[in-house]
Amino acid sequence: MAAKILDGKYVSQQIRRNISLKVSEIKKEHQLTPGLAVILVGEDSASKIYIKHKMKACEEVGIHSQVHHLDKNIREDQVLKKIESLNSDEATHGILVQLPLPDYLRKDRILSAIAPQKDVDGLHPTNAGKLFLGQDGGVIPCTPKGIITLLKWYDVEIKGKNAVIIGRSNIVGKPVGMLLLKNDATVTYCHSKTVGLADIAKKADILVAALGKSGFVDSSMVNNQSVVIDVGVNRINNKIIGDVNFEEVQDIASMITPVPGGIGPMTIAMLLANTVEEAKKQLNH
Repeated sequence: MAAKILDGKYVSQQIRRNISLKVSEIKKEHQLTPGLAVILVGEDSASKIYIKHKMKACEEVGIHSQVHHLDKNIREDQVLKKIESLNSDEATHGILVQLPLPDYLRKDRILSAIAPQKDVDGLHPTNAGKLFLGQDGGVIPCTPKGIITLLKWYDVEIKGKNAVIIGRSNIVGKPVGMLLLKNDATVTYCHSKTVGLADIAKKADILVAALGKSGFVDSSMVNNQSVVIDVGVNRINNKIIGDVNFEEVQDIASMITPVPGGIGPMTIAMLLANTVEEAKKQLNH
């Protein structure tokens, strides 16, 4: 029997409807509009598409958004100065630096310059540290937060389950493992150097593919109980393909996220949620 589809597009629409109501409440009660600032350096075409989607989503829920498009040859100190001005701008509640940055810019230095409470991507060392230590109050990265939200929406049992993550990036792999651990899963991290990867993946109750290789996860890596989360976004011949061979895997797994229409829309919904949450926190200070 074909796997049940975990429809991130549908779930994100429900979440966005709820966010829209929250934004209306904040505007009405506090005469405040949650604000998101996006910094784009250079002319990366994929980044431009992502930003367009984010801006459209902000507009739909009533968040004020602005893009600061900086020249691809801009000096690092100028980028830091822009972040500093947004940190002190009371109308900006969230700041996002669109990745990837040009190679000559030091990503860690730039991300660390964002005020932790405005870091809606959850990549600042303070927020990453809080997640690692299991402390509340930090901002959780959008994609991992979206994955957990989607699993819970479909009542997928996490507690006591075997979760295998393929990929160890700071944006998805590591933080999603921490969130699964926080929800009492037993977590195994795998990556390109893992020996016997297919055998480890096949034992997973929850399998997260986040390695950036199209169609990497095939039928040999799943069982008929597997819940497969595909985080991959690979552009091949103008088509977006995930890290999972969907046609093969959907005939075996119990549940699967499609690409597109799975984790992508959930990531954008969590960006909106993080922006509104930070705006509300700043109201209480």
